[in-house]
Amino acid sequence: MNNPLFVHPLSDTERETIYSGLRSSVAFTLRRSQILRASADGQTARQIARQLGCSDQTVRNVLRAFAREGVACLMPQSSRPKRIHAALDASQREPLRDLLHQSPRVFGKARSTWTLDLLAEVCVEQSLTQRRLSDETIRQALRRLQIKWQRAKHWITSPDPA
Repeated sequence: MNNPLFVHPLSDTERETIYSGLRSSVAFTLRRSQILRASADGQTARQIARQLGCSDQTVRNVLRAFAREGVACLMPQSSRPKRIHAALDASQREPLRDLLHQSPRVFGKARSTWTLDLLAEVCVEQSLTQRRLSDETIRQALRRLQIKWQRAKHWITSPDPA
């Protein structure tokens, strides 16, 4: 069995910061301050979790964050992903543009205009993507191509030269 996890002995400035966090109007700071104060008072993660109505793992996460960052862990950080990647890279977006210039009927579909859902389906069938993408992912890919979806919906060229 693992030893219980506790905060290190608090310095005076850390203790002051934690106690001022107990008066915070930000719920994130308040909850973390409560966890750190209880741990400094000698309570285990399970006892703290029961007292505050959260999970043991939440308490352990806070204690580890405090060990890693100090009192800076009391401030909420951005929940935005640190790094994102486009589901369709530049080499896959150009064939997407070419698909829009053709009728869905060319691909055996019963419609004559594109929908985002239909476009995602055809992308998988034509091996443009490995998996079926959401309509929002397709919309974002079109946006990167500087194509407005309302325009692309009816953007079909006729095979008839006249």
